Amino acid sequence: MAPAPASLSAPRAISLLSPARVSPGRWNSVSVSFAARPGTGAVSLAPASAAAVTTAQRRLVAAAAATEMAPAASGEEGSKPFVEEMRAVAMKLHTKDQAREGEKEPQAPPVAKWEPSVEGYLRFLVDSRLVFQTLEDIVDRAAVPWYAEFRNTGLERSEALKKDLEWFKEQGHTIPEPSDPGTTYSSLLEELSEKDPQAFICHFYNVYFAHTAGGRMIGKKVSEKILNKKELEFYKWEGNLSQLLQNVRDKLNKVASSWSREEKDHCLEETEKSFTYSGQLLRHIFT
Repeated sequence: MAPAPASLSAPRAISLLSPARVSPGRWNSVSVSFAARPGTGAVSLAPASAAAVTTAQRRLVAAAAATEMAPAASGEEGSKPFVEEMRAVAMKLHTKDQAREGEKEPQAPPVAKWEPSVEGYLRFLVDSRLVFQTLEDIVDRAAVPWYAEFRNTGLERSEALKKDLEWFKEQGHTIPEPSDPGTTYSSLLEELSEKDPQAFICHFYNVYFAHTAGGRMIGKKVSEKILNKKELEFYKWEGNLSQLLQNVRDKLNKVASSWSREEKDHCLEETEKSFTYSGQLLRHIFT
């Protein structure tokens, strides 16, 4: 079984701010898939390679992506905005209780029954920081010129995560080094950014938009269970988040407007892989 939930002392806790808005009726029942190791009852998600996407991990990250990946408001004239295509593909990896467009069958308990631990959550935060820092470094270097469009979007998370990890350290927790899921994903992003820009943009979109969506709800549930409702900086943004997201949607549509249909389809085909790698980070929370 997953480790018993840990908690921080009440005097050190900070009250949770008002929950971020979510679309009504879409997170009433959230589920993810996991498997129990035979004979142990331990929660396990089998490692997946880029070529072998596991159903369990796809469904796990689908839970994190649900609800707020709203349709783009504008795009190429006379055609469907490309971000809307990206969203549609991602939504199909959800279950019906996570999104109206979902096509997967729920096979796991709701988030309310998860039993996270501080240690596992720290592993998730450390690996997440590495992944977000990698994304930020890639767009800053802009080896592909149009990556520069995604600098300073307001969605960047590495500095917020740095502050959160410092807070955990002040509470007496040991901060782990990045682990294999984080370093593997970071290396993949670096490779794709050099050799396969369309695939890289798929990961960029799904990582950022999933975190602003169901990722916030997962963070809220974890905080309620093990952090005395403290709201981490990871789940706060400066400015209007909806507008920040729309600005990035507009930039993605602008960049994709120069792609061929084959390049767009290749980007969309990378969605399952992005769910797999993100799912490997999320499983830290429960192990």
